[in-house]
Amino acid sequence: MTETSPTQDPRAASGDDDLKSQAALFDRCFDRTDGGTVLPWRYVNGPHGAALTTVIDAGDGLAASYACGPRTVLQKGQDPATVGQTGDVMTDPDHRGKGLFSGLDATTVERAKEAGWPCVFGLPNRASAKLFTEKLGWDEVGEIRPWTFVLVSDAGAREERLKVSRGAAMGVPWVAWRGTMARGRLRKEFFGKINVVPIARFKPEADEVSAEVSKQFPWFIQRDHAYLNWRFVDAPSGRFRAHGVYEPGGSMRGWCVVQLPERGETAGYIADIVAADDIAFAGALEAGLGHLRKAGASVARAHAIVGSSWEAQLKSSGFRASKADDVRPIILRTLDPSHPLLAAAKNPSSWFFTDADRDAELIG
Repeated sequence: MTETSPTQDPRAASGDDDLKSQAALFDRCFDRTDGGTVLPWRYVNGPHGAALTTVIDAGDGLAASYACGPRTVLQKGQDPATVGQTGDVMTDPDHRGKGLFSGLDATTVERAKEAGWPCVFGLPNRASAKLFTEKLGWDEVGEIRPWTFVLVSDAGAREERLKVSRGAAMGVPWVAWRGTMARGRLRKEFFGKINVVPIARFKPEADEVSAEVSKQFPWFIQRDHAYLNWRFVDAPSGRFRAHGVYEPGGSMRGWCVVQLPERGETAGYIADIVAADDIAFAGALEAGLGHLRKAGASVARAHAIVGSSWEAQLKSSGFRASKADDVRPIILRTLDPSHPLLAAAKNPSSWFFTDADRDAELIG
């Protein structure tokens, strides 16, 4: 891209031309070639609505772009409200360090407020969070942390655990044995009580499970079958696989979605589990761990909000915490302080939140 002076004036992106320019910027910023496929999926096709995207022109393309996607949140299964989730922040290499992001953020936040969204949240890295909280008026309200389940004692598992410490790497054989025991307990929990089968696409039966589970949480990003198919089945990477959990009579009781390891990777991910009870959870998690093991993963990872019920479930099921440096902040921008969702928004440990609820397609 030829270096020119950007306009410095953020504007709302609209139309196919802007989407193509954003895709080109995406490829430049992240050294990829699939922006033309990923961004329409992420920005346009989401069942909760199209993303708000704000751009700054540079004469021969875009200098910067910022996306904020809508998420429908249920409060104890009722009162759906649309909130925003920060997404891609992209600045062309020729225009970095020129203070463009502050204007992008201010314009996008104002657009979100005009749309009636009570708040916007994000999961930036620690360095980026300082910009949001110290200069742009955001609040840090929680933390999210990766957890790891050792599936097999091999070089891949040792490499993954070495990221925590040398002691963790040396302890892989013992942790792998503990993982095997944990999987045995899971199988004992659900054996003969439920059936777990692969599913190619989610059907409306998932809506009932989602509605039942959502009643337990003050913050639950809506997961009907349309959302699940968009988020996983139709995702551009093609790296997600789903298993459904069913009663012997045929009623759905939950599901697990995993992200397969790419060639050369040692880690797969438990991307989502929604289960109506402990038995369904055991079947869903064991199905996911088993699928990742057969796919060649040495470890399974999952991220959880610190203090959440999901974190407690991972810990009790044999997952190991990462090192403290891997904890990422959760940030919040309040737009309507009087909205009833704000109390839950400021307390992420009360959320139902798995890797399915992150903005990026792939977990990592």
